[in-house]
Amino acid sequence: MDKWTTDNIPDQAGRVVIITGSNSGIGFEAARALALKNATVILAVRNLEKGAAAKAAIVNEYSAAKVDVALLDLSSLKSVNIFAESFTKGNDRLDQLINNAGIMIPPYGKTEDGFESQIGTNHLGHFALTSKLFKLLDKTPDSRIVNLSSGAHKAGNIDFDDINWEKRKYSAWKAYGDSKIANLYFTFELKRRIGNSKSEVKVAAAHPGYTATGLQKSAFLKALNFVVAQPGPMGALPTLRAAIDPDVKTGDYFGPSGIAEMRGFPKKVSANKLAHDEIISQKLWDESEKLTSLKFAI
Repeated sequence: MDKWTTDNIPDQAGRVVIITGSNSGIGFEAARALALKNATVILAVRNLEKGAAAKAAIVNEYSAAKVDVALLDLSSLKSVNIFAESFTKGNDRLDQLINNAGIMIPPYGKTEDGFESQIGTNHLGHFALTSKLFKLLDKTPDSRIVNLSSGAHKAGNIDFDDINWEKRKYSAWKAYGDSKIANLYFTFELKRRIGNSKSEVKVAAAHPGYTATGLQKSAFLKALNFVVAQPGPMGALPTLRAAIDPDVKTGDYFGPSGIAEMRGFPKKVSANKLAHDEIISQKLWDESEKLTSLKFAI
């Protein structure tokens, strides 16, 4: 079996990486791994105090680590815009954008811009961020975008007549599944649009299997962590492989290699048939541009 690990990551000196939601969990482990390989890593987080603690943990382990912390709240398009404008003014390259941040099965709520919280944070925030940073990615040789999905995408089935769950009884699990299949629609539609352009940016997706992270807040899920979950460093490997492996092709999707893709070393996996529906992915793209008031320039 191909046991891809962080040992497969070559030196990343000179490369600049943004990882959203990287103060804890899988995002932190990905940031730590890349910082230890000498990448300049930007921890894009909504809580600066937690981001500073994450930076300190990495620097305490490797004093030469190049880690910066920046405020980014993906539930706010204003915050996304401020972050992207600040980053593009201060940097002339972006090698990897890892869209990792997410929320999972919260009570019903809306973002600052009026979107259901999970689709708003997990998909629309990252759609807007990627749009704002795409020109910088495009001018950086061998750059990549990695979108974090989940096995829960198999429960996703977006209702475009009620994308914000204002008409139906709210199901946090179904809304989570919608946001995770949205991550894949975005990946595959971006792949098609890049393929029809002169851009050489690669886009891939990953999912961590069942990994112990701060997302599992209920007592039941916390109990499962002790029985089923793999540790954070293993859960970050699909993300890292999607971001680093030279053999990755645009549109590839990585997850754990074990039974039901719950745990194990990363390998290329398959999304369900619905996630590959081109009509739905194009519709979501158009709706995302409308909702975010952005024209994604490729």
